[in-house]
Order: sequence, then structure tokens, then C-alpha cells
Amino acid sequence: MSVKNFTKVSEFVLVGFGNLHELNVLLFLVFLIIFVFTITGNLLIVVLVSITPGLQSPMYYLLSHLSLSDLLISTNILQNILGSLLRGKEIITFRGCITKCYFFCATTATECLILSIMSYDRYLAICNPLRNSSIMNMKFCVKLSTWPWLLCFTSNLVVVLPVSNFDFCADNVIDHFYCDLLPLQKLSGSDTSLVELDVFVFSLSIFIFTCGFIIVTYLYIFHTILSILSTIVKQKAFSTCSSHLLVVGLFYGTLIAKYMIPSKGCSLIINKIVSLLGMAER
Repeated sequence: MSVKNFTKVSEFVLVGFGNLHELNVLLFLVFLIIFVFTITGNLLIVVLVSITPGLQSPMYYLLSHLSLSDLLISTNILQNILGSLLRGKEIITFRGCITKCYFFCATTATECLILSIMSYDRYLAICNPLRNSSIMNMKFCVKLSTWPWLLCFTSNLVVVLPVSNFDFCADNVIDHFYCDLLPLQKLSGSDTSLVELDVFVFSLSIFIFTCGFIIVTYLYIFHTILSILSTIVKQKAFSTCSSHLLVVGLFYGTLIAKYMIPSKGCSLIINKIVSLLGMAER
């Protein structure tokens, strides 16, 4: 009987785009521009909502939370992408990789809940405008927007912590841009079926609750809009929802492709492409 010897690795190597060395300079400039615009845009929204009295409303307050989550996710990912492109590879410690994976998963789940709260705000504004200000006041909005951060950053410990106990063999090269669950599972020599089940159940729960809630609220919203006689009012109502629906569609589309499809037989190249699409959405 042969016994496999596993070594607890102290660091991982992120190879990013792999063999596309001749395009590294071009890709670095492209992602640097994306990084600057993403950080500047989201940070500007957070600051403006915080200091501008005219923007102290639930809609803009929730938008600042969405921008904050995008800011954290983009900083987490783009930092490693730029490093791997600049040096050909990005070396990250084991603890650093697990920490980044945890923050990425927790912030992504938080964004799901924030998007559902934003749909509830749109529902009240369009379907119940007379009671909107009394229900969705700033005090209630602050409490409502705090819960996603607390809930997701707590519950994701159950999903990510078991990964830190995985056995990793001598191969510590991660064929990805950043530390994510799928590449770590493929690299580990341990049985990852339980963690894959946890990820699937957790993702499914978040997806069904938030996506289902958004669909129901927008069914009510569309029903209310279609009953409006004035064409101008209809167009204005649709315009207030169109940007939110676009973000929801792109965001949930990438989530389904990354986490809801079983990883067995799934190519990491496809996972990379989906990750890039998710970055473009932000």
C-alpha cells in the first residue's frame, strides 16, 4: 500500500494569463486603466453620498453600499492580476490566499443581498409611493443595509475555513488570476466533496432567496408600471429600474456560471473568462 505524502505549502503562485507573455504589457495597461476607473468611480460614489446632503436618501445610500462592495471585490482581484502581469507571476502566502478567498466570497454574497434590498426600495417607490418615505426611511435603511455585511461575513467562515485545512502537495501553482474556491479545490489532494457541497448549498440558498425576491418585486413593479396611463410617467419609471436590472442580470449570470454549475469537468479557462466578464460588469 502506497502512502501519499502531503506538504503544507506556505505560499501559492498565481500564474494569471499563463503563456500569453507577449501580451503582458498590453494587458497590464488595460487592467491598470480598468483598476483606476473602477476604484475612482466607486470611491467617488461612496464619498459623494457621504458628504452631499442632497444625496442622503435610501436609494443613494444603498448605491454607496453597492459601490463599496464593488470596490472591495475589484481591489481584491485586480491587485493580483496586475502583479501577475507585471512580474509574470504573483506569489501569495497561504494565509493571504485563504484570507483573500474569504473576503471575495463574503463580499460577493453581500452584494447579492444589497441588490435585493435595492429592488425592495424600487418596489416601494413605484408600487407604494405614499408610504415609501415612512417605510424606507434612513434609519430603517441603515439597519437593513448593515445586516448583509454581518450575515455574509459570518456565514462565509463555514464555507472558507475548511479550505485552510486542506492538504496541498508540492504543486502550489494556481492557474487563475486570484485565490478562488474552484482553483484551490482542484489543487488540493484532500477530499473536497464536502466543501463543494457546502459551496453549492450556500450559493443556492443565497441565489434562490435574493434572485427570487428580486423577480417577485419586479413582477409587481412591471404590473404597476403597465397600469399607469401616462406614457411619460411609464418611461420615467422604467428608466429608474433599467440600470439596476442590467447590473442584476450581469452579476447573477456570472454567479451561476462560476458557482452553480458543478466544478467536475469544468475547465479553469472557462472560469477565468467568466471572472473577466464579472470584472467588466463592475
